[in-house]
Amino acid sequence: MTAKLSYAIAGPMPEITTKPRTSTKPKVERPKLYKVILVNDDFTPREFVVTVLKAEFKLSEDQAHRVMITAHRRGVCVVAVFTRDVAETKAARATDAGKAKGYPLMFTTEPEE
Repeated sequence: MTAKLSYAIAGPMPEITTKPRTSTKPKVERPKLYKVILVNDDFTPREFVVTVLKAEFKLSEDQAHRVMITAHRRGVCVVAVFTRDVAETKAARATDAGKAKGYPLMFTTEPEE
């Protein structure tokens, strides 16, 4: 014996309207990036510059040495690129490390084009 199912519809079917889903994503601009630049001087020992680069910018010994030599030969060298806050903080901390030892070590920041 098979049972028969029957459905009773009470009244007319409601009209269903579908709206396309619109999700508005706010346009988030990427933050502007800033270069941290090592400025050469004739007084800060090379080994100290390498130590600061390794400590503050997490460069390897080889990378830090190459950055230091480039700054020595050209006068300046871009160390890394960060958002503005990070770049300014790292530049200040690295410069302060030199001042603490009595060296004129200088790091600056400038916007990346």
